[in-house]
Amino acid sequence: MALLPIAEAQARLLALAGPTPVETVPLGQAVGRWAAEPVVARRTQPETDLSAMDGYAIRFADLPGPWAVIGESAAGSGFAGTVAPGEAVRIFTGAPMPAGADTVLVQEEAARDGDQLSLAGEGPSYLGRNTRRRGLDFAQGDALIAAGERLTPARIALAAIGGHAALPVGRKVRVAIAATGDELVAPGMPIGPAQLPESNRTMLAAQLADLPVEIVDLGILPDDLGALTHAFATVEADLLITSGGASVGDHDLVRPALEAAGATIDFWRIALRPGKPMMAGTRGDMVVLGLPGNPVSVFVTALLFAKPLIAHRSGAADPFPRGRSAILGEPLPANGPRTDYLRAALIDGRVHASAIQDSSMLRTLARSTCLIVREPHAPAANSSDSVEILDIA
Repeated sequence: MALLPIAEAQARLLALAGPTPVETVPLGQAVGRWAAEPVVARRTQPETDLSAMDGYAIRFADLPGPWAVIGESAAGSGFAGTVAPGEAVRIFTGAPMPAGADTVLVQEEAARDGDQLSLAGEGPSYLGRNTRRRGLDFAQGDALIAAGERLTPARIALAAIGGHAALPVGRKVRVAIAATGDELVAPGMPIGPAQLPESNRTMLAAQLADLPVEIVDLGILPDDLGALTHAFATVEADLLITSGGASVGDHDLVRPALEAAGATIDFWRIALRPGKPMMAGTRGDMVVLGLPGNPVSVFVTALLFAKPLIAHRSGAADPFPRGRSAILGEPLPANGPRTDYLRAALIDGRVHASAIQDSSMLRTLARSTCLIVREPHAPAANSSDSVEILDIA
């Protein structure tokens, strides 16, 4: 069976399920999710001309003064009158500009004696200096956030000042995570020489922690076809992620268990290193991802497939991780027929691949800050060549 290119596998995976249903949540619960609809300004910001500095609101035409101070304008309580020629109003940052005034003389360039004000510096250089005009940021009806954009803290603030208290987003994705293997024991428990502390479930949950998910922990499942089939047939989730048992050995039972549970496998085996044995399919409305067992393979396939799928189901317009360029610190050999993701670290502005790339080595992964992406059949690369990297820390 030919190995599936990564881009094709990603496209097929996203085609298995669309976005989750839309719900409207308060702004405080919307951060990190994706806008399900365009967010449009319900008001103009600022609603009126404001002062950008502490000082005095004047008419630019009256420069160089002097002026008579006739009142005060503070944020939240503006001056009710009108500034006539030769008059000024004491004003503070964020306060409404009084009618008749068009410029702010900053207090560092003003001299005041009682109600008499005179110029003590160069003064404002143009009409409107030190003011924020009405609609400077946006006007009512302007598009603030596009559908499919992630709701970052700054976008949450933008929605709030645009007049929104809640936003429509995709419902959180319910993700069931299971590890398989008779050799696995829970972290911290006593183990025998043929056993291994299970780490993939914890790592997967941590990788998905910045996404809008609800995690269902199915625990460690044994290498038993009946037990696996029962677990896969009864779980209720939007996405089931398994680790281990996805290859072709006698104890690799995930695929037959999924099929016995009613799942249909869409594809299996990716032109990827590490992570070739990954499989994907569906059981009813639930998408299934069968990841390999080695921790680095789990990490890489979750980065390239699980996280983009969750982002896609959450309404993301651009769900895939984006690479950037970096300069190699030492040469790399030519690559084989699979896309290779090399654990690496940026040191003094250059990227250095780890000497050993065994997919079982978590310490190497933990010390890495990025992955070097090597396309299939990429030629040997020299020190100082530019390569693509994906940041992971």
